[in-house]
Amino acid sequence: MPKQQSEVRDLQEGNYVMINDVPSKITSYSTSKPGKHGSAKARVEGTGVFDGQKRNFTQPVDAKIWVPIINRKQGQVVSVSGSDMQVMDLETYETITMRIPEDLEPSPDDEIEYLEFEGQRKVV
Repeated sequence: MPKQQSEVRDLQEGNYVMINDVPSKITSYSTSKPGKHGSAKARVEGTGVFDGQKRNFTQPVDAKIWVPIINRKQGQVVSVSGSDMQVMDLETYETITMRIPEDLEPSPDDEIEYLEFEGQRKVV
């Protein structure tokens, strides 16, 4: 699995983190002061990279958490049919079928950027 461990205190807004075993982009990060009987806590809110669902967790700032390694790749649109498109990775030259996002009007020979993590892909 392409992921690494990090402490909660090292997270920042805009970074990626695993929340409930789903790679998510951090949208909000806040900490509370240490109290009389405990350590400082961090509240992290994020949005799933591939499904768009909101998730959150609260943990001590010195706790370990998994951070996914999401690859940003370049591709070229080979063909478009219906709601799918064929994309050729510009590094490995493999052809991938991807769903076309609603806000994108691709045509053959367009270059696109996409995210990849454990077989999941999303056009940026």
